[in-house]
Order: sequence, then C-alpha cells, then structure tokens
Amino acid sequence: QVQLVESGGGLVQAGGSLRLSCAASGDTMCISAMGWYHQAPGKERELVASITSGGSTNYADSVKGRFTISRDNAKNTMYLQMNSLKPEDTAVYYCNADRSRSILTIGRCFANDYWGQGTQVTVSS
Repeated sequence: QVQLVESGGGLVQAGGSLRLSCAASGDTMCISAMGWYHQAPGKERELVASITSGGSTNYADSVKGRFTISRDNAKNTMYLQMNSLKPEDTAVYYCNADRSRSILTIGRCFANDYWGQGTQVTVSS
C-alpha cells in the first residue's frame, strides 16, 4: 500500500546539522499524520516529532528548539531538519505514517500504520 524510504543520515560532529527526508510512495492517500522516531542501541523506539496532514507539529522535549519537522504533500515527502546535534541524538531514525481514517480510504487502506527501514544518524563528540 505505502512505502516509506528515509535518507539523509550520516556522521556529523556535535553542533552540526543534518536534514532527513522520508519519501512516500504507493497509495499515499492512505497517509494521515506522519512522524519521526529514533531508536538508540538498547533503548526503546521513541517519537521525536510528528506532523499532521494540515501541518500541525509536536516535538519531544529533548529536541524542541533544535529540530524542525515539515512535509511537502505535493512531493509526498517529510523532512526533519536537525540542528545543534548532540551525541545523545545518535540513533536510527525511522519514518512513520499513520493510516488515514478518511472515507476515501475505505477498501483501499488497511494497515494501522507504515514504517520505513531507518537511516543511521551518528553524532560524534
């Protein structure tokens, strides 16, 4: 139904910046809100930031003022601009999309949500 592919991860020094992208393909009308999660070794996957189809955003306290989530619905792409990166930001970052509950999705969209494969972000001290 929906495929999500992350890109933009890499190695950066503390204080640097990265911009992650999540490209959605397939039946993108199945997508409602989207979000970025990260997961560090030995820790649970946790929500970093989310954005609704209308552009309303929420952030984890740990990234407020440093990260900015955005989406370009025309391009079916979501972004995470990460500034002032810290070593504790090191993790695999995953793109997530919630299933739309629109009447237009009836008979087309069935999964509860969708996930990408993740992109590694490593911040060195």
